[in-house]
Amino acid sequence: MRQPFITSRFVAAIVIASLALGAKGQLKSSVSTNCINQLTGQDCKAGILNTITTAVPFLLISVDSRAGGMGDAGVAVSPDANSIHWNPSKLAFAENDGEFMMSYSPWLRNLVPDMSLAYLAGYKKLANNRSAIGGSLRYFNLGSITFTDVNGSTIRDFKPAEFAVDLAFAQQFGENFSGGVAIRYVNSNLTGGISVQGAESKAGQSVAADVSFYYRKREMQMGDKEGEFAFGLNVSNVGAKMSYTSSSNKDFIPINLRLGPSFTMELDEYNKVTFNLDANKLLVPTPPVYYPDNRIDPTTNERAVISGRNPNVGVAEGIFGSFTDAPGVVLLNDDSTYSVLSGSKWREEVREINLAGGFEYWYANQFAFRTGYFWEHYTKGNRKYFTLGAGVRYSKFALDMSYLIANTQRSPLANTLRFTLGFMFDGKGAKKKPE
Repeated sequence: MRQPFITSRFVAAIVIASLALGAKGQLKSSVSTNCINQLTGQDCKAGILNTITTAVPFLLISVDSRAGGMGDAGVAVSPDANSIHWNPSKLAFAENDGEFMMSYSPWLRNLVPDMSLAYLAGYKKLANNRSAIGGSLRYFNLGSITFTDVNGSTIRDFKPAEFAVDLAFAQQFGENFSGGVAIRYVNSNLTGGISVQGAESKAGQSVAADVSFYYRKREMQMGDKEGEFAFGLNVSNVGAKMSYTSSSNKDFIPINLRLGPSFTMELDEYNKVTFNLDANKLLVPTPPVYYPDNRIDPTTNERAVISGRNPNVGVAEGIFGSFTDAPGVVLLNDDSTYSVLSGSKWREEVREINLAGGFEYWYANQFAFRTGYFWEHYTKGNRKYFTLGAGVRYSKFALDMSYLIANTQRSPLANTLRFTLGFMFDGKGAKKKPE
């Protein structure tokens, strides 16, 4: 299992409230009121580091420059070809007959010089103009790795890579509502079949699905201005767990819940602004707290858990259990027993949600400026960054770019650039006006 750069999500207002509650938490038994966790040495009131790990975290990386310029938020913004990643149901409301987009991002260049993410996506509206089909290809190049044996001798060089292929369908169910699904094949080849501790490795494979919904209400009046409200929801990557050897336990892929609103206001004939907000939560088990002496639970014949739940469960149980399985802060009492800090389980659950919010300004539907912010609690990954972006539309052509400004020291995501090139097909060379 690999540590992802995509982990859990957060809702700012609730987190602030939960931190305030944390200052009032009462300790059980005879634990010091200073609340320094004797298992980890960390300040348990501030939170214990407990990031969620999954296989193939690249499935949650923001794929395009438009959303990348708005804090990596895109579940409810107006549809384009990249909606296959953010919310496939939006394709039913796409205003062009079809689109094709290509995105590229050098990845983690503060750490390595040769990683990158490429994304191709396109859709076509069907004859009834209420349905759309789409497809995408995501390719994650992890650079070059040299495998060595225990003596440091080179075994061979290998270029690991991961990819996912999507097929999506969206359907309007009324004037304002649509639903969509996407089927995804995922392949993760990290070792090239090399033997790992006597076990033959293999490419990890999985098949997953997205289920999404989109609501859009147009011609809303805000004083003398017209506006549009939208809300999106996407449960993505619901699929089989993945393994890289025939003998190891299988890992969850990043099943994720993404939802949020978007509001667009037309200031005048040439100027309009959009505000959007995404909340995300991984629907996979949170790592529990195990007994430090590695004792075995006689019921499951696996490591015994002090708090939380055994993560070796099925996909359905993992999804539904992900809302209540946070272990919280486990304390070692003076009598060598263990207790859980009051309220810490709920606070950890809240910290597994994060927010991405952004702003987009368009002039004459040709020139765009974007900005946004992403926040994640430090115990769940500590990704905090600003984003900037710009875009231009001309005839059938679109070009967007975005830039990431990290808000934490030595962030591997700092200075990330994304580029997106798009082509629209509607027979006129411009976006259709809504009827």
